[in-house]
Formats: sequence, C-alpha cells, structure tokens
Amino acid sequence: MRENILLIEDEEALRISLSDRLRGEGYVVDTAVDGEEGLEKATGLPFDLLILDIALPYRSEILLNEGV
Repeated sequence: MRENILLIEDEEALRISLSDRLRGEGYVVDTAVDGEEGLEKATGLPFDLLILDIALPYRSEILLNEGV
C-alpha cells in the first residue's frame, strides 16, 4: 500500500518541487495552497502524513494542527 501525503505549501515552486520528488519516491501526494484548503482536505480524506509550511495564508499552521 502506498502512503498518502498532504503537502500544504503556498509557494508554488516549492510545492511543485516537493510533490514531484515525493511522487518519484513512490508516495501518493495531494497538495493545498493555504491553510483553509489544507484543513478541508485533511479533515475530509485520510492521510498518513501532513507536511505544513511554517506560515500559511488564511490559517496558521498552529490552528491547522489544532483543527486536524
């Protein structure tokens, strides 16, 4: 079974680079561009790992951690 990762990163170049690298390593990767989208995905779908940006627009990582 392949592990599912949610990558929450607002910087497009970094989001693409990290998700491509993780997919290349065999992970299933979903992405979100901000805290709101990340929280919606994290609470609606099962993920094995969440990778969060330190500072997210619309919702901080601390609030996101508390919401999941």
